[in-house]
Formats: sequence, C-alpha cells, structure tokens
Amino acid sequence: MLFLYNIALGLYGLLLRLLAPFVPKAAAWVAGRRGLLAHIRRTIGSDPAPRVWFHCASLGEFEQGRPLLEAYRRAHPGTKLVLTFYSPSGYEIRKDWPGADYIFYLPLDTRSNAQAFLDVVQPRLVVFVKYEFWYHFLNEAHRRRIPAVVVSAIFRPDQIFFKAWGGFFRQILNRFAHIFTQNEASAKLLRDIGIKQVSVAGDTRFDTVVATAAAAPRSLPIVEAFVADGAPVLVVGSSWPEDLPALAPLIRRYQPELRVLVAPHEITENNLRLVETTFPGLVQRYSQADAATVAQSRILLFDNIGLLSQLYRFGRYAYIGGAFGKGLHNTLEAAAFGLPLFFGPTYGKFQEAVELAALKCAFPVQNAEELESAFTYLWHNEEARLRLQDAMLDYVHGQSGATSTIMAALPGLHRS
Repeated sequence: MLFLYNIALGLYGLLLRLLAPFVPKAAAWVAGRRGLLAHIRRTIGSDPAPRVWFHCASLGEFEQGRPLLEAYRRAHPGTKLVLTFYSPSGYEIRKDWPGADYIFYLPLDTRSNAQAFLDVVQPRLVVFVKYEFWYHFLNEAHRRRIPAVVVSAIFRPDQIFFKAWGGFFRQILNRFAHIFTQNEASAKLLRDIGIKQVSVAGDTRFDTVVATAAAAPRSLPIVEAFVADGAPVLVVGSSWPEDLPALAPLIRRYQPELRVLVAPHEITENNLRLVETTFPGLVQRYSQADAATVAQSRILLFDNIGLLSQLYRFGRYAYIGGAFGKGLHNTLEAAAFGLPLFFGPTYGKFQEAVELAALKCAFPVQNAEELESAFTYLWHNEEARLRLQDAMLDYVHGQSGATSTIMAALPGLHRS
C-alpha cells in the first residue's frame, strides 16, 4: 500500500504540473514548490530558537487553528512558530500573517522531502489542524520522536480509516501522539479501531468566531453608509452561481425594503457579472462605491476578499452559500452574531449546521419556494427572530473553549 501511496502522490504532482499552464490554482501550487526546500533552508538558516510546526491545509483550516496559534504564541513567547499550507488559497492569503515567524508551502509528501524538511525545521511539536494526514511527514516525525497532534479533528464512518482495507491509513493515525476530536462520535470511531490516544476537546472555530464577534469592529465607512437608513440587511456569504436561483425571488420580493450584502466565494469577473445581471439596477460593486452615493443601491457586491467575517455584524439575516453545490461554507461566523441562517440542502457533513438546524436556528431549504417561506416567517415575526438569536448565541458560546482545553494538554506532549 505504501508503494501505491507513493505512486499516487507522484502522479498527482505530475498532473498538477501538466495543468499549471491552464489552471491558475495548479500554477500557484507548482510555482510555490519550485526550489521550496532550498528556500526553507535559507529562511530559517541557523536560527537556534526552539520551534513548533503548525500545518493547515487551506484558509479554512488556518482560521480554525488560528486561536490555538495565537494562544501558543502568548504562552511560549520564546518559541518560534512555523506555519505551512498545502493549498494556494491558504498560503497566498496568509503568507504575510504576522502571528507566525515562518510561513511556507508544505513540500509534497515524499520520504526525502519529509527528512529534509524536518532536518531544517527541527520542531519540538507538530500540530496538524483538522485533517491532511501525510504519511511520510508523520512517520518521519514519529521516527525522530517528535510528538505530533491533530486538533479539531472530525471523523465519519464512511472514511477510509474505518474500512476493512484501510489498515495503511490507520497506521497514519497511529503516528499521532494525540488526537483531539470535535465530538464524542469521532472519538468513539477511533477507539473502536484501536486508537486510544484520543480525547474530545471541541472545535477551535468556535473560539475564533466568538473572539471576532467580541472584538472592536473594523471601520468600514462604505458599508456603514450603505446600511445607515436602518433597513433590514441580508448578508449572503460565500455565494456560488448555484445559489442565485434560490435567492433571486426572495431578494426581488423584498425590494426596496431589504438591503443585501453579497460576498461571492470566488471573485471572478463572470461571477460578479452574474450577480449584476440577476439583479439589474440594484447592484453596486464595493470597489466602485463611495460613502456619498452607495445608499442609492440595494445590493452591495464585494469584489474583494477578507471582509466577510466583518459583514455579519451589519446583518439581520444570513444566507450561506455552497449547499446547492458541493457543500456548505462557514456558518459559524454568522452564527456568532446571532443571525438566522439559511442554506441549501448539502449540509449533512457539517456538524454545527446539523445541530443548528435541529435547534431551529438554521433553515436548510431545497428550493426558492422553501427559502422564501422560511425567510418570510421571520420577516413578519420579530419575537421569533429574537428568540432564535438568543438560542444561537447560547449555542455558539456553549461550544467555545476548545483552545484552552488543548493548550492545557500540550505541555505534556512537548519534546524537551
């Protein structure tokens, strides 16, 4: 199986190189790894400071691990943090994040790359966030007796680890000194296959969103001018083209009373134009708006990235995109502000979405008619919306605290 694993990774790297001239994300992946190990050696050099290595697959995992990174820095100011990303969508956005001392792409998972990387970084602890269980990196860390942990991990019965033929992948999990899961169901799955170094700590994303909601708000003059008349605001977060057929009848019905903030998941000209053509005469792009005239529009379309988590504080309702396609995007950023959530039908893999739907704080819908019906109920029932808000905030705050739980356990796992 290891032979097949190595072959598959080699073919994957080759495929990305072949796609690079045609696919921008593949091009960024390939360019970021060109001369990568030499770059890491030059950057770290002979720095004698102790180091801890955090790995995040992409931007979502970074935001999930961010409270732990920040807590670790506060608790261990003399230790330098090495942060790696697998995906360009994480690295390119956070490559200058000041909370880490060194930020790199993760080299492709080969034995020689793992050995060379660990020779330079020499971490006293390895922390993987949620998933991405790379065999050679974890095996080499285990061989060198460098403890590795995974945090905010979540497992499902249909994953390869729990199949009769998944022995090789169970070996990868056994390379972790400890696995901190989000829930008891995940912990039980692991214990049932003989993995005992596991405990339930919760999901660090709750700590992130609670901190964001409690922080001093960022000044956004254009948005503040857009909502200055006090009209109800619907925040559409991480929308895809597939979400627009469900949203369009609702937004048209509640004009001109409703104001809408739209943040597409992918900022491409085609996606922006699709929103504009779906709502002719109502849309203004954020980059083209000014505080003096923006209030004349009814839909503010964000053609930049990095503002979505700040937009929910302006909302009364939130629609989260992706669930009419491959899967739902982040619901917790909106939940931390107590907003009723609406989203499509593909959400079953997201524990918090399932739980919020069970609490009647979130409304999964199959089509435009169901969305309009659920929204209309809350539009005309302020008392129900406020009860929902209280239940939502109780849920989010009740789930926070994973960071402190993990931080309390880490000192016993460090290599001296």
